[in-house]
Amino acid sequence: MGRVDDLDQAVDRVFRGRVLTPDGILPRRVTVSGGRIVAVESVSDQAPTSTADDSPDEVVLAGDEVLLPGLVDTHVHVNEPGRTEWEGFATATRAAAAGGVTTILDMPLNSIPATTSVPALEAKRAAATGQCSVDVGFWAGAVPDSLGHLAALHEAGVYGFKCFLLDSGVPEFPPLSPAQLRAAMTEIAAFDGLLTVHAEDPQVIAEHARPHTVHYREFLDSRPPAAENTAIATVLDAARATGCRTHIVHLSSAEALPLIVTARADGVRLSVETCPHYLTLAAEDIADGQTQFKCCPPVRGAANADLLWAALADGVIDCVVSDHSPSTPELKLLDAGDFGAAWGGISSLQLGLPLIWTEARRRGHTLEDVVGWMAAAPAAITGLAGKGSVVVGQAADLVVFAPDARQTVDVTALEHRNPVSPYDGRTLDGVVRASYLAGRRVDLTEAPRGAFLTSSRK
Repeated sequence: MGRVDDLDQAVDRVFRGRVLTPDGILPRRVTVSGGRIVAVESVSDQAPTSTADDSPDEVVLAGDEVLLPGLVDTHVHVNEPGRTEWEGFATATRAAAAGGVTTILDMPLNSIPATTSVPALEAKRAAATGQCSVDVGFWAGAVPDSLGHLAALHEAGVYGFKCFLLDSGVPEFPPLSPAQLRAAMTEIAAFDGLLTVHAEDPQVIAEHARPHTVHYREFLDSRPPAAENTAIATVLDAARATGCRTHIVHLSSAEALPLIVTARADGVRLSVETCPHYLTLAAEDIADGQTQFKCCPPVRGAANADLLWAALADGVIDCVVSDHSPSTPELKLLDAGDFGAAWGGISSLQLGLPLIWTEARRRGHTLEDVVGWMAAAPAAITGLAGKGSVVVGQAADLVVFAPDARQTVDVTALEHRNPVSPYDGRTLDGVVRASYLAGRRVDLTEAPRGAFLTSSRK
């Protein structure tokens, strides 16, 4: 509990009901002023009797609702400008708000231009202006041509840098060689930046290539765990040598977990994410030709997912983010069902919270666990100050969530641009009933009010 001393600002809004606090889910009154939380105070344990706003300034939660901090999704491919037909800031941030995500970080690809220079970053911000329903920050790209120029992007306020060790799938975002990886890490370590890495080894992938197949088992064999394990070992060796803060994106291979544990014990400054698809889908359930399930690294077997869940519980994996990577339906080759040629990416920005909550509670985890993985941890890793928890001084980015309500996914009703999802028809626990940005409800019928964020670590 807490309160800003000598509060003299006008109160914008008060929330009353069950609140997920650092001490658990408790009956609380949360007061908002100037877009920030200024008080979190005890209230009666008696369940509220109204589900509507009692006044323009008060929100009384229903008895089945919990007030959560807005989720923070640090791995979102918006693709605008240049490939806006795949996704755009308007549709992506609407999907985020509908799913309880109030802050996203946009990846530097697959937009054109890729965000690999300060002018490209300015073009990205210009394209997003006036379109964002939630707060948006930006990653930059570490590609061969941007090496030696990364400090300028850091000073421009990006939250870190993304690189690939193999073909990214788009020509304007080429990979780094092992030597270039070390050069990038040396450069980034000089200003204590953060490098995120898509870790799959190109040689292992080339040795197992399957350019065309409708069989999911053959596609899975073409992206073996060894590709991730080998690449992660390369990344960790470079991180040890340079001292660079390093983040492994979308971990799929549980075989790499011992490497991660050892690296941390050695003092490597390392964080790791995984994604809803690796935790809630299983290779055994994917039929031949179902290219809506294609992503890289791939969805592996149920036993692998069990190990990823255990690593989350143990803190070996730090956070869960979407890797929302949409495309047009045509690029998914849904009619041909060719896993080798289809675009690899899964759209789950709007569904991450109910997806993870459904599976987490089945495995005995709490809502507090889920919010820690999906709000507090990604905010802490990327330095998103003021985000990810319901405490005094934080941004009043809040979500009204009904954890026991159920929903059936209808892909045509989701807010992201293209109606493709492996979760279509799936019944999930948990419904987001409202999202609030800086204390004001996000109304998708009104003009967007999201802000651009710049890193405070610059």
